[in-house]
Amino acid sequence: MKLERTSYCGEIKKDDLGAEVILMGWVHRRRDHGGVIFIDLRDRKGIAQVVFNPEHNPDIHKLAHKLRNEFVIGIRGSVRERPEGMINKNLPTGDVEVLVDELVIYNEAAVPPFLIDEFASVTENVRLKYRYLDLRRPEMQKNIITRHKAAMSVRNCLSKEGFIEIETPFLTRSTPEGARDYLVPSRVNLGSFYALPQSPQLFKQILMVSGYDRYFQIVKCFRDEDLRADRQPEFTQIDIEMSFVDIKDIIKATEKLLAALFDDILGIKVKPPFPQMSYREAREKYGTDKPDTRFGLELDDLTDILRDAGLKVFSEAVKSGGVIKALTVPDSGDLSRKELDNTVGFAQDRGAGGLAWARVTEKGWQSPIAKFFAPEAIEAVEEKTGAKLGSTIFFVADDADITDAVLSDLRLQMGRRFNLIDDSAFNFLWVHEFPMFEYSKEEKRYVSMHHPFTSPIDEDMDKIETNPEEMRAMAYDIVLNGNEIGGGSIRISNSETQRKVFSALGLGDAEAEEKFGFLMEALTYGAPPHGGIALGFDRIVMLLCGTDNIRDVIAFPKTQRATCMMTGAPTDVDKKQLDELGLKLTAAALAPKKEG
Repeated sequence: MKLERTSYCGEIKKDDLGAEVILMGWVHRRRDHGGVIFIDLRDRKGIAQVVFNPEHNPDIHKLAHKLRNEFVIGIRGSVRERPEGMINKNLPTGDVEVLVDELVIYNEAAVPPFLIDEFASVTENVRLKYRYLDLRRPEMQKNIITRHKAAMSVRNCLSKEGFIEIETPFLTRSTPEGARDYLVPSRVNLGSFYALPQSPQLFKQILMVSGYDRYFQIVKCFRDEDLRADRQPEFTQIDIEMSFVDIKDIIKATEKLLAALFDDILGIKVKPPFPQMSYREAREKYGTDKPDTRFGLELDDLTDILRDAGLKVFSEAVKSGGVIKALTVPDSGDLSRKELDNTVGFAQDRGAGGLAWARVTEKGWQSPIAKFFAPEAIEAVEEKTGAKLGSTIFFVADDADITDAVLSDLRLQMGRRFNLIDDSAFNFLWVHEFPMFEYSKEEKRYVSMHHPFTSPIDEDMDKIETNPEEMRAMAYDIVLNGNEIGGGSIRISNSETQRKVFSALGLGDAEAEEKFGFLMEALTYGAPPHGGIALGFDRIVMLLCGTDNIRDVIAFPKTQRATCMMTGAPTDVDKKQLDELGLKLTAAALAPKKEG
């Protein structure tokens, strides 16, 4: 007879005792105990133990001898209690088993390159090459199912709040700012290109002009940029836009969404309102605009104390426009000399000229730099930093951005080294009042810290022509445990203000019209005040799943070289396809490719 599944493997329980069930799945493990064959049968809901007994059904038992790991089978049998001493308390189904009456082998399987339940020694590249096997692992299936549940939670919450889900195009025009675009050549318009969207930014603003005052979308975005553990060339964001709102409204809506998400997925009650901090305060205290606030270890600015204290490296850094900052780690006397010396290389790897340290001991400072400082300077440093006996002070004197980057990373390292971080905690933080612009030394012009459609704070508008670097933006980021999980802003809804911002960015009227003419025109037809936020869906799911690698929550991710190990993408294409697109490869493009 044809088998039709009645239950998932992970769902059978004591309530099913005596019932006939039909299960289907993969052979997870096979054991032969004195003639009786035990199979752990696996599907996406879990594992069930099924039993082939020669005394119960000799023909089926004989067929079961063929079974090996990852064979795809279906079985029909009756649920019974496991014998005493064979109960597996580690399995939800561990107190029952299925005595098999019928077996169907749907497909045999080659010996897999790694065991499905043991992967610690398997390299990530092998896991990605055989992703269809990797995705069978219970941990990966749990992650992917969690991702599905998270998407449903988002849709349910936003729909209840009156948001409308609207899709926006993937084939659009290339626009400046941000990362490099992925370009798509047009066959019917030779010489012209589409760009894959880095975000739906322009479209969601157009939707506000169109009267859809509460929009959302769980959307794919594309950026051609260097990759890392929490970044992919194609990523998913929760995109939200609202009309007739201010920052408080957007923050409230976002907090409600995140609270619902964490309750639905983890059963954790996070309590809005979340703490808020200005960009300037975050940089001063933590050296970063995405601080992990689960622990202390705040930074101290010692520029005024040590600029003329006697150490030439410090004084020269200040004369060059840099700063002197310190990180103080209390009760850190067990740091070895090797660990202390390694912090110098740690700083240099992040672009600093070096790093200095000092232990606070009963005999004073134990440090290579102690001899350069008068007792009054040492006393002032200890008073400013709160350093006590047993503390270690780390100093960096360099460009402000480099100094902050080194000490913020060192702060995280020391937090882990001394078990100061509560891994079970979820600390949300809003960071706001970002600079409107930052100066790019490479491009020799101001660029937007967020994007060029971010509205400046009203009282700073008079600085746009004289002191643009002092302008603040109506922009905000949401941070969770040191991860930026979202960012947004109040948008510019006035075409004249938008032109002034373009001008500050070095975009003349003609170029602005060419790049953004459709948006500029739309703003002249009655644009409501509006704003929104984009939340990094992959990164949020990563944190919900308790992993630190974004590739663990994406079904088919790319490597750090933006390649797909399973399909081999990107690949060469046929010359005929290139000819149809009017394209010709350069010698550099034809050179041998690096793998991975």
